Amino acid sequence: MADTPSPETLLEARDGHVATLTINRPPNNHISRELMVTLADRLEALDRDDTCRVVVLTGAGKHFCAGADFSKGDSGGLASPEGAPGRTLYVEAARLFRTRKPIIAAVQGAAVGAGLGLAVAADFRVTCEEARYSANFTRLGFHPGFGLSFTLPRLIGQQQAALLFYTGRRIDGAEAYRIGLADMLVPQAEVLSMAQTLAKEIAISSPAAVQGVRASMRRGIAEAFEAATEREYQQQVWQRQMEDFAEGRTAMAERREPRFTGR
Repeated sequence: MADTPSPETLLEARDGHVATLTINRPPNNHISRELMVTLADRLEALDRDDTCRVVVLTGAGKHFCAGADFSKGDSGGLASPEGAPGRTLYVEAARLFRTRKPIIAAVQGAAVGAGLGLAVAADFRVTCEEARYSANFTRLGFHPGFGLSFTLPRLIGQQQAALLFYTGRRIDGAEAYRIGLADMLVPQAEVLSMAQTLAKEIAISSPAAVQGVRASMRRGIAEAFEAATEREYQQQVWQRQMEDFAEGRTAMAERREPRFTGR
């Protein structure tokens, strides 16, 4: 099949009309611009493949996606690369919202920061009690990203989203299910298989009808995501220059509460 992704970044398996994509950057499956380009390329290729009707997205090993890796630089891999100005991770992520086929996230472990944003980008989320969800941006000292200022309130409501944003707290899969962040709660060993079972159930329906109703229900979402990420990124750029961001990164590395000063 064309457009085969780099095997060290994204794995693919097929079962009938269901494609399973596995983020393969263990142990934490950190987000990166390279991963986002590869994932968007693959989803666009599957859009062109009439034999694929539903996509399951998961992570290899312990975690779904633990967000950006700030230990390797202040941008956490979010900035534009040399030679491609303006093509940030968030710009590439917007491509996910323009794909046509349903996506089910199988979240068996951490979905943190941008990893939470990736999980929320899916149509459905299957999870377990052991999973951990966190919009931990404010604990790091900067504005939430990956369009979460738009997508998370849309999914769980303004109040619940504000609570997660302001506190940066981590919740388990049971709490995620309770507030509507996840759609199914199953034993950890069954997360992927249950996501694939749901995908097969969807795949029985008319693909044209499913894609049509999906387009109707998600109308305008790509444009709203792009507007949200533009503001988010502007906020993040200047906040990453602040002392609080350096303190947030240090506190995370030292596994302690941050001591922010507002500078």
